[in-house]
Amino acid sequence: MKQKRIFILNGHPAEASLNRTLAETYATTAQSAGHEVRLIHLCDVSFDPDFGYGGFENTKPLEADLTRIMDNIDWCDHFVITTPMWWGSLPAKLKGFFDRAFLPGTAFNSRKRNWLGMPEPMLTGKTGHVLMTSDTPGWAMSWFYKNAMIRQIKDQILGFVGIKPVKFTHFTGASEPKEGLVNNWIAEVSRLGTNAA
Repeated sequence: MKQKRIFILNGHPAEASLNRTLAETYATTAQSAGHEVRLIHLCDVSFDPDFGYGGFENTKPLEADLTRIMDNIDWCDHFVITTPMWWGSLPAKLKGFFDRAFLPGTAFNSRKRNWLGMPEPMLTGKTGHVLMTSDTPGWAMSWFYKNAMIRQIKDQILGFVGIKPVKFTHFTGASEPKEGLVNNWIAEVSRLGTNAA
């Protein structure tokens, strides 16, 4: 199996969470399988999540922690995100990271556009995997919400900047998991980490 450079971003803003457990499980098993791994917990990162200006002409300078995350994304072959679904979308701090750090000249080139008028992505050559926790069942995600959060991350964020393909693993019933369920999830994430999937 080809060894990969893997960057894991735990997008849960709390210090202790199921998402942290999943991120650390992935990291440990990937390292044990010989992959090179870097892990950052968003709770340990300090930055202003408010883009603030509503345009790209006068953006705020990136804080050191945002630069460090972007350096890790540049470095990696495979980008893994763990995130809960809150109110049908990303936690505010994780969304704020994308708002602040995925900028023209870094994540996409707005001066070069394809035949659809979309900017040229600048983070190509990387794959992604999102480990998402929620209380919303998979069937409801699909039927009622049309997989809106999945499409947002896969197509409108990661795909937009060239990270593809992006796989999703959805763990549902996360607030009050049934007995044994978390152990099953940890086993699944261990398998994913070992295979760098």
